[in-house]
Amino acid sequence: MPETSGAESTDRYAALPSGMRICFRDFGDKADPTILLIAGLGEDLTFWTDAFFGSLVARGFRVVAIDNRDVGQSTFVAAPPPALWRQLAGRPRSDAYALADMAQDAVGVLDCLGISRVHLVGRSMGGMIAQTIAATAAERVLSLTSIYSTTGAKKVGQPALSTIRLLAAPPARTRTAAVRAHLRITRHVAGTGYPIDDAAEAAIAAGGWDRSAGGPAAGVARQVQAIQRSGDRTAQLSTITAPTLVINGDRDLLIHPSGGEATVKAIRSAQYVVIPGMGHHIPQALVGPVTQYISQHADRVGEGGNHVRIS
Repeated sequence: MPETSGAESTDRYAALPSGMRICFRDFGDKADPTILLIAGLGEDLTFWTDAFFGSLVARGFRVVAIDNRDVGQSTFVAAPPPALWRQLAGRPRSDAYALADMAQDAVGVLDCLGISRVHLVGRSMGGMIAQTIAATAAERVLSLTSIYSTTGAKKVGQPALSTIRLLAAPPARTRTAAVRAHLRITRHVAGTGYPIDDAAEAAIAAGGWDRSAGGPAAGVARQVQAIQRSGDRTAQLSTITAPTLVINGDRDLLIHPSGGEATVKAIRSAQYVVIPGMGHHIPQALVGPVTQYISQHADRVGEGGNHVRIS
């Protein structure tokens, strides 16, 4: 059973057989169908924002969101982080974990909560984890929504050179530096149609720093090598049978939209939504449209898993 620390929508913890302790929050009516939210690289569960949680709950869903391992309040792995040269060369350490391990963490939370099947929603790296769950634990998945993610194939979904330069900067060592770094990269990747709210983004970054149970820079580095260790997952994605929706912006400088296009091609009958002007970010202005796409997809699938194409 999960260890608890307060009421719903506060941090709770699932102690897994693997030794991982995964933090989660649980919103909404337990009688409603469940959406599991999986965040991206270096993002804790609060990066989804209260508005995002609230919009999905208002649309009739129970929402469970997790901190992946190596971020937020979840377990920070004891293994040393990979050196920068390893990250740039794509050569993970021999003790690196993989996306499959992170997928097992998420399923473990569902086990602790007694949830048999969910609508999976993941963004960026979280999309990769959600894809992995859909491929390896199909019986747990009602539907899949993959947001600005990719297949792991080297010829698609690559960051722009300008983004690589920003990501190669020395990691933040203080709360103030972390906020500044978040604002800098978010302004860069957010797209052309939706300027960021500096105050809101600063609060998100500061909150993420405060919630961290370990070294954020080391955690991000280990998550990067989990992606690299997992390699090209195109063949795995071709086995996914869950009704799938892929959402992308057309101005993504972190994961090129070709990653979304490749995901659609890999997953049979996947549907594709491209939001003009959107980058690698879900600002307040897009919370409504994105959650509407998610809820429409889940509603049309239904508990029986029958897929109806989104028009």
